[in-house]
Amino acid sequence: MTCGVPRRAALLALLVMATCAACTPTAASNGRSGSRPTSTPSSDRAPVVMFLGDSYTAGGRESPPTRTYAADTARLLGWQVIVGGRGGTGFATPGSAREPFATLFARQLAWRPAPDMLIVSGGHNDRNRSAIQVGIAARDLLARAKARWPGTHLVLIGPMWGTGTPMPSVLGIRDALEGVAHETGIPFIDPLREQWVTGDRRDGTGNAAHYILPDRVHPTPEGHRYIATRLAGDLKRLGLTRPMRRL
Repeated sequence: MTCGVPRRAALLALLVMATCAACTPTAASNGRSGSRPTSTPSSDRAPVVMFLGDSYTAGGRESPPTRTYAADTARLLGWQVIVGGRGGTGFATPGSAREPFATLFARQLAWRPAPDMLIVSGGHNDRNRSAIQVGIAARDLLARAKARWPGTHLVLIGPMWGTGTPMPSVLGIRDALEGVAHETGIPFIDPLREQWVTGDRRDGTGNAAHYILPDRVHPTPEGHRYIATRLAGDLKRLGLTRPMRRL
């Protein structure tokens, strides 16, 4: 049994070699002690996308947050989604809780790790505010988001409307938001110009008869799913269905 000691020694040597190999810098470091291993985001990772908006986006008595177009878009595109906002709010309109979008952004979203994309949607509830005031508030909000998350893609969606022809003030707000988006280099999606919703539920005309509730404002469950398909189509056109944060 004289071979037991050499055999144990050989096994020990192999164990030490394996341990040292595990501690050796990878080939990517080229053997330089000060080098840092590189990493890139996995293309298989589901993007993290945040939404901020009014009741269309965040839900309310009409639809739970998990059944709005925001959640439906995430299901459609395979995203991880975080939905922020509150019904009755806007860029300049604080709603019953006295929290416009900028306040909701700070309280609900800004403290979180950076998402791959932030989609801000609104303007409907700002219809009684001046377009100039709404534009200033939108510019401030987007600047805050850019400063907080420099690598995050931003998208701005203009007002949605489910009651026949939009009010002139809403068209003015749409134009102001579009101008802010162009100034800041942020993609702008325009549901009014693209006529996502047509006709009037009350008159039984257009797709509003199926996609808008009797209140003539909010989408039905089918309406939310339909809006999600329209948004997904626009994001595909913009190359943003699989956004990855810029590192």
